[in-house]
Amino acid sequence: MIGCFVTGTDTGVGKTLVSTGLLHALAPHHRRVVGMKPVAAGVVPWGEDWASEDAIALRSASTLAVPPELDNPVLLLDALSPHIAAERAGVQIDIAAIVRSYQALAAAADAVVVEGAGGFHVPLTDTQTGADLAQALALPVVLVVGLRLGCLSHALLTAEAIRARGLTLAGWVANRVDPEMEAADENIAYLRARLGAPLLADVPHQELPDARSLVFELPGAWL
Repeated sequence: MIGCFVTGTDTGVGKTLVSTGLLHALAPHHRRVVGMKPVAAGVVPWGEDWASEDAIALRSASTLAVPPELDNPVLLLDALSPHIAAERAGVQIDIAAIVRSYQALAAAADAVVVEGAGGFHVPLTDTQTGADLAQALALPVVLVVGLRLGCLSHALLTAEAIRARGLTLAGWVANRVDPEMEAADENIAYLRARLGAPLLADVPHQELPDARSLVFELPGAWL
């Protein structure tokens, strides 16, 4: 079973776009691929219920349909930092329960793409962050770097934090979120030389993002 944890240098850097793109890229090689959004804050109408926009996107790119309690075990109403949204909802985010949901997905699937919330250290409780969740899942990590001013320090700090948790940085994705950014290619070259992990995709700026258009160089072990 192939699995990875997708994190980002910040919120709004394109983790969902990259996660759904990875699902599409893995589908030709694996019959049962599924996305997971362990913790989602913010909802939209979904049929006769509510759902996370991120979870909906992941479901649309998956080839395996699963119950919502498995692919999105923690759904919070308010679009806030998860620890605040959970407190408002009277919910305690339980990492062990999330891991059990992941294990159920892994038992049913050939490939699972797990999309984290916010940045790597986004607070989940008063004492735990997304880094604790990633460490509990023990999956190789894909880092999405939103190319904009300040991204170099954010990318290097996040890569350092990932490795400090004993996790493997399987690769990174450059997402050109700012079409006006100067020296974007030079920034990518700098990170290629210093992140110590392969560049899996260079995503051009898109007014209407299309995950199917993303071109990945997937690790050989994932094929």
